[in-house]
Amino acid sequence: MSFYQKYLRYRDFDFNEFFNSVTVAEVGRILDKHRLSELDYLALLSPAAEDLLEEIAQRAHRLTVQHFGRTILLYTPMYLANYCVNRCVYCGFAAHNQIKREKLTLEEVEAEARVIAATGLKHILILTGESRHHSPVSYIRDCVKVLKKYFTSISIEIYPLEEAEYGELIAAGVDGLTLYQEVYNEEVYGQLHLAGPKRDYLWRLEAPERACRAGIRTVNVGALLGLHDWRSEAFFTGLHANYLQNRYTDVEVSISPPRMRPHVGGFPPRVVVSDKNLVQYILAFRLFMPRGGITLSTRESATLRDRLLPLGITKMSAGSCTAVGGRVKGEEPVGQFDISDDRDVRAMVSMLYKQGYQPVFKDWQTLD
Repeated sequence: MSFYQKYLRYRDFDFNEFFNSVTVAEVGRILDKHRLSELDYLALLSPAAEDLLEEIAQRAHRLTVQHFGRTILLYTPMYLANYCVNRCVYCGFAAHNQIKREKLTLEEVEAEARVIAATGLKHILILTGESRHHSPVSYIRDCVKVLKKYFTSISIEIYPLEEAEYGELIAAGVDGLTLYQEVYNEEVYGQLHLAGPKRDYLWRLEAPERACRAGIRTVNVGALLGLHDWRSEAFFTGLHANYLQNRYTDVEVSISPPRMRPHVGGFPPRVVVSDKNLVQYILAFRLFMPRGGITLSTRESATLRDRLLPLGITKMSAGSCTAVGGRVKGEEPVGQFDISDDRDVRAMVSMLYKQGYQPVFKDWQTLD
């Protein structure tokens, strides 16, 4: 049993017919429930639910404060390498894009770590392109050992691993995994991933479960909004998160709702996802999974991130850089995508305090 069996139950589901059948009154009744079904969640993603966004937002805010308080965990990404063998049409690191390929030495990793640690952050997300030759598990493990001197929580956003490989990195100090399926629609997935190991839909889909079995503490999943119909993609993301939370009860599960940003290659979004659409997705997920985390990255503008804060967000990035060694190298390296909110950690902390929120720099410490 894996999430793929759950996906198959809805693969041929007629989403348009379902959405056309949902009424505003039905959405209102769903708001009176304490526990939502999968189809209740889907109804909250329907066009009919747009008429009740204010009521949904009020309940989402209450649930978030009830389960998370007025706190926001801050983290930042750190790119170790941008070598990649995949040809994903929507990614700036794709193998067919003519960009400067780089990989940090362990000395450069430590230099970058010092810069980040000086801001006070204790949570970090490390990323690579998908190239086992240039960024083998052994290299990532060695980087983690360096980073453990500066950070109490290290998450990875890298290529899918074997269960034993996840165990190896967990033993070295990794406690979190972020892995986007990118697009859950299996047919569209095949159209967007032209070559490379990432073409294996099922291997990627089941990777979070392998990490859970290996003992990971946190898992973050999501779909890249703009690649396919956002309502069905939001639905499958929520189902995936709920499945993981129910099956691996000791794992902290969260989602991210990233929207496409400009990147090298210039592949345009297939679907335009508006701010209103994004708000509806966040609110619906909060009601479906009251204890599920929601991460909002610097893909979104500062103004929008500030406004979305009370609606269910639990984790935000700060001082982000999507280029390899971008914080310590003098040149202007090419990032994976263009960030929209370029505020540093101090500015993010100031914004959170002004809105009545407590920024959290550290909420996890392993016992050595």
